[in-house]
Amino acid sequence: MDPSSSASNSTGKSACVIGAGFGGLALAIRLQSAGIATTVVEARDKPGGRAYFWERDGFTFDAGPTVITDPPCLEELWALSGRRMADDIELMPVHPFYRLNWPDGTNFDYSNDEAQLHAEIARISPGDVAGYEDFARYAAHVYEEGYVKLGAVPFLDFASMIKAAPALAKHQAWRSVYAMASKFMASEKLREAFSFHTLLVGGNPMTTSAIYALIHKLEKDGGVWWAKGGTNRLIAAMVTQFERIGGTVRMGDAVTQIDTLGNRITGVTTASGWSGRFDAVASNADLMHTYRDLLATNPRGAKQAKSLARKRFSPSLFVVHFGIEGTWPGIPHHMILFGPRYKGLLDDIYEHGVLPQDFSIYLHHPTVTDPSMAPEGMSTFYVLIPVANMGKLPVDWDQIGPVLEKRILDEVGRRLIPDIHSRIVTKFHYAPADFGRDLNAHLGSAFSLEPLLTQSAWFRAHNRDDALPNFYLVGAGTHPGAGIPGVVGSAKATAGLMLEDLR
Repeated sequence: MDPSSSASNSTGKSACVIGAGFGGLALAIRLQSAGIATTVVEARDKPGGRAYFWERDGFTFDAGPTVITDPPCLEELWALSGRRMADDIELMPVHPFYRLNWPDGTNFDYSNDEAQLHAEIARISPGDVAGYEDFARYAAHVYEEGYVKLGAVPFLDFASMIKAAPALAKHQAWRSVYAMASKFMASEKLREAFSFHTLLVGGNPMTTSAIYALIHKLEKDGGVWWAKGGTNRLIAAMVTQFERIGGTVRMGDAVTQIDTLGNRITGVTTASGWSGRFDAVASNADLMHTYRDLLATNPRGAKQAKSLARKRFSPSLFVVHFGIEGTWPGIPHHMILFGPRYKGLLDDIYEHGVLPQDFSIYLHHPTVTDPSMAPEGMSTFYVLIPVANMGKLPVDWDQIGPVLEKRILDEVGRRLIPDIHSRIVTKFHYAPADFGRDLNAHLGSAFSLEPLLTQSAWFRAHNRDDALPNFYLVGAGTHPGAGIPGVVGSAKATAGLMLEDLR
């Protein structure tokens, strides 16, 4: 039986979502909850997209993302059908949110414990406590304007951008997050501490709009969380919820073509030869792959691919996953190990496309919160550095990967775990070329379009295609952008359009 004619279809309308990432699953749940018979088609053997996972030697390794913020945006997906997310997945609080560490040995524990945070700031730069308060107020204002009011609103025409412009101008959106942190705080360490967050969504703190300071408010109000068993368990819970309400998931069968007739989408065809007819199709796949490859038989595909090729795509990532002997209660769940340079390093990654000798490291240590991620008496880690995408840094990652892996592990050993190499039970790395191979990610980008002001809102790929009226986009490449709250917000924006159009 064709899933697009499922008996759960209470509206007589059907939809297909290409890709089972966070954005795709969030959209599918919204559509199915509203009575649209929805089928998710996923190329890989497991759902999750960038939230994929591996199990090796008793260790569970999440591909990422690992920072969960704004749980209510997820809880809403269950509430649509009168259910509770807590029945399917346990979220565990992470404290501190991050420990920041500099080469001189300075640590800074970043959290939403106001008294503790003030004490941490005062320890580094007593004169900046008042400036931090001003920064926090600024972050609260842009959170209200940029996230609460506009985070799930589709920008389909330039008029919608003009309407939002006064609020963006009022909050100096043309300035960067780093510039705004610098306006309020004199300490270079604190400027780094309150601007690095944009890297978690693919943005350069030196160029990403100051609107992204809203991440500080988002974390301050909602906390930072971990899904017990890994981010992969949160994805599994979303699949459970989707199937429970009648949705269909088709795994391990890549969509090879989005079928069209004139300017209408008629359905999809997959690698196995399966085809489904649908009233609407939404893609959670990579933007360039979607238009250049999946829509290759329609003139719109080539036109949009040409336009996308002129845009700036975010950097990629180099990730080393490793399981080691011993437990490490002194190493918190999330750490940022800053290198000796900040702006210079960012310039190398975002502008020059070189592989620097130094690096800033994000260290993820889930077993300190959730020991189930490793065998007893052992620990799961991953260590990540941003690297230029393959358009800027066209190197042979099969050759460079092992060398870079050792350098990164050496640095973690030097700063945190002296005998790291002898303790490693299992390890593997994931490079830009892997993002390209596994996720069809254009240039191996880890976050799709770079979140510049000139590539935000209306300037991003639109939630509904301008020329194909029953074709939609969801995920990091469309508004509002990358990160779990971002792609879940994009699903809300896209679902609103689809439900209106399918009425």
